[in-house]
Amino acid sequence: MLNGLVLITCINQLLAEKDDLELAVREGSLMRLRPVLMTALVASLGFVPMALATGTGAEVQKPLATVVIGGLISSTLLTLILLPALYHLFSPSHFKKSKYLMFNGNGKS
Repeated sequence: MLNGLVLITCINQLLAEKDDLELAVREGSLMRLRPVLMTALVASLGFVPMALATGTGAEVQKPLATVVIGGLISSTLLTLILLPALYHLFSPSHFKKSKYLMFNGNGKS
């Protein structure tokens, strides 16, 4: 979740500087790509010994580690792919510039 918040903050800062939504989303996503991947990779690698354990307590550790690793991978993909797309789609600046959502003076589209 922290990766998503940092990504959104980065995109907001770039949007304030450049005033171009597509450029801000693209650059912000690329800027945060390596840190997000490194965070997920380190956390996932920390659970690999637990997932491969065969000793005492492994019957409890293996499923837990598998679920955590799967969650880290899926949340990383969602953060890097889905979050920027949703931000672009639902951004207030996108609404302001969208020709489909602009209203003329009498309130009708």
